[in-house]
Amino acid sequence: MIGQSPHATLRSMVYRADASQQKLSKATVRRVMQYARPYRRQLIVMFLVLAVAALVSVATPVLAGRVVNAIVDDTDRGRVVALAAIIAGLALLTAALSMAERWYSSRIGESLILDLRRTVFDHVLGMPLAFFTRTQTGALISRLNNDVIGAQRAFTGTLSGVGSNLIALIVTVVVMATLSWQITLLSLILVPIFVLPARWFGRKLQAITREQLQLNASMNTTMTERFNVSGAMLVKLFGRAEQETESFGERASRVRDIGVQSALYSRMFFIALTLVAALAQALVYGLGGWLAFDGRLDAGTVVTLALLLAQLYGPLTALSNVRVDVMSALVSFERVFEVLDLPPMVTDKPTARPLPRRLSGATRGIEFDDVHFTYPTAEQVSLASLEDVVLLDRGINQPVLRGVSFTAEPGQVVALVGPSGAGKTTISQLVPRLYDVTGGVVRVGGVDVRDVTQESLRANIGVVAQDPHMFHDSILANLRYAAPDATDSQLWKALERAQIAEMVRALPDGLHTVVGERGYRLSGGEKQRLAIARLLLKAPPIVILDEATSHLDSESELAVQRALAAALADRTALVIAHRLSTIRDADHILVIDNGRIAQRGTHAELLECGGLYRELYAAQFEALAA
Repeated sequence: MIGQSPHATLRSMVYRADASQQKLSKATVRRVMQYARPYRRQLIVMFLVLAVAALVSVATPVLAGRVVNAIVDDTDRGRVVALAAIIAGLALLTAALSMAERWYSSRIGESLILDLRRTVFDHVLGMPLAFFTRTQTGALISRLNNDVIGAQRAFTGTLSGVGSNLIALIVTVVVMATLSWQITLLSLILVPIFVLPARWFGRKLQAITREQLQLNASMNTTMTERFNVSGAMLVKLFGRAEQETESFGERASRVRDIGVQSALYSRMFFIALTLVAALAQALVYGLGGWLAFDGRLDAGTVVTLALLLAQLYGPLTALSNVRVDVMSALVSFERVFEVLDLPPMVTDKPTARPLPRRLSGATRGIEFDDVHFTYPTAEQVSLASLEDVVLLDRGINQPVLRGVSFTAEPGQVVALVGPSGAGKTTISQLVPRLYDVTGGVVRVGGVDVRDVTQESLRANIGVVAQDPHMFHDSILANLRYAAPDATDSQLWKALERAQIAEMVRALPDGLHTVVGERGYRLSGGEKQRLAIARLLLKAPPIVILDEATSHLDSESELAVQRALAAALADRTALVIAHRLSTIRDADHILVIDNGRIAQRGTHAELLECGGLYRELYAAQFEALAA
């Protein structure tokens, strides 16, 4: 039978019920066609294959009827054998056409999913950091997986299914009408009896299926949160393992009960449709036999009509649900386009030029010229569906930086200190252009960072964050993320300068040791030193250290400070420090308070003049003394 099986039909009506309420968007259709345009030749070939397959599927019942007539007439045994051979040949041709149709539909669908995934992945990587701080990671991954796959099914399933069912329906009805308009009319009158059970069972299953999907999503969220290192640790520290298991078990039990109900409804649906089809076929045999006794039909035609009837209801049932199928595919496309339509806030100008791969001399300086900055609003960087909220936060963000101006001359170390939330990290993020300023200019080497390509800018900047991220991979892979072509000797030299080579050598797998998710298999100090080794391996002319020694004990801090002193030689550095003792030798210290530079000078000058710096230093000294 061409078209969807009863199980596929029911599944379509259940899982896609909400799509029937959607309205067709011409803009979405046009965008879909743009993605399909590169595959138009394959689409044409696929529809030709579907048309031939539909003709072959109708030809087989017609030949079967002629076989019956040949047997009844007992005129030519050779004719029976010839017809049987043709039917066998058509079966082989049907198998070949089925494989061809499947190849074209899957090729088009998989190519489409590749295009969409690449586009969405690249687009998401270009979004500002505020996008990632607001978005639920699971929801974002769902767009790259579930929704992109749903869009792909528009071509692998919906498009080919609608095409094949429509062609098969037209050909079947035409052939049946030419054989007997009475039986054809009876068959069409019985269509509602065939379709209505699907609708009824579909409505019954919608509620429990929706609950099943929600419970599955809830269990997935629970496992994601409890099975990472931080979540597992929290469960253990609060002794909640038993309660967590009980709560999870209750939801899993309900999913089991729903699964049983769903299986029973599906079986009842299948039995109902099979029974209706059998009754319709019995009526065809009855009416056909009556007409045959009257001499208006022959026995072979009755058999042909009965066989064609089996090929009539499948396409009719599937096409009765075609709007839901099409809208379901368009909903998936729209959810993908929703992400693609969220504009990245940091982009290269058409006239952007690349910086030299390695800045040198006077081009290594950093300049902030009356910089103002306010973080983007939720509507600018996020989607309600990715935050799992009904409406985005409509609050207006307050300015973070208010007229910040300073210059870090080539080779100088400029330190940023101040209370939490003063704007220190924001300043460091504007240099590699993780955000764009809302006022003023940030220059690197005398050039506005908005006038150069992001890739060339960031190639000249190295950053070690307060909590450096490590991929769930080997130490070797994490190091070579900064320098893919680094030799083993360069790797070990960087590790030695970061005071971590001895520890790595002591590991059973050495450089091939897997650090775990986010580097959790390493201590805080080890992870920090590995991040510093990664920085040293990159060897950028401009360095940003955001609390880079915050996780080190006193002994490790002294060792890494010596390594950093050598690594920062002849490099421009922007250092954010909480421990004021670590930036005594900085060329300049900027005291940031409430988005402004409250004080500036050397360590000695700032202590002498008093103010906020002296208060912070005194508070830390008293804390250490206590």
